[in-house]
Amino acid sequence: MSDNTDCTRRDFLKLAGAAAAVAAVATAAPGLVTEAEAAELDLVTKRQTGVYAADSNPKLYKARKSQDNAMVQKLYAKDGFLHDGPTGHKAHLLLHTHYFDRSAGVKALKAKGIKLKA
Repeated sequence: MSDNTDCTRRDFLKLAGAAAAVAAVATAAPGLVTEAEAAELDLVTKRQTGVYAADSNPKLYKARKSQDNAMVQKLYAKDGFLHDGPTGHKAHLLLHTHYFDRSAGVKALKAKGIKLKA
């Protein structure tokens, strides 16, 4: 068995227990699982219908696309804050994220014996 696994024995037992419980319920009461799945699908369908209805309501959302939003247009106008456009230097500095490799620091903490939460 490999030593560099991310799954501890406790994690494995939790997962195996959950899988066994699901298997037991699915085999013992197939009607119950079907009803639960149907109820979940019904809930998802109602949620999607509500979101689409709200999005298409012009009283709630006057500008459905960001390029049609008056505030965004003002922001990128010739005299606006980000006048050089969404791909300009200032927009890049303010709106884009940057990746920093922190794996060396994590390895150093693990080498000291500090346990980190996943």
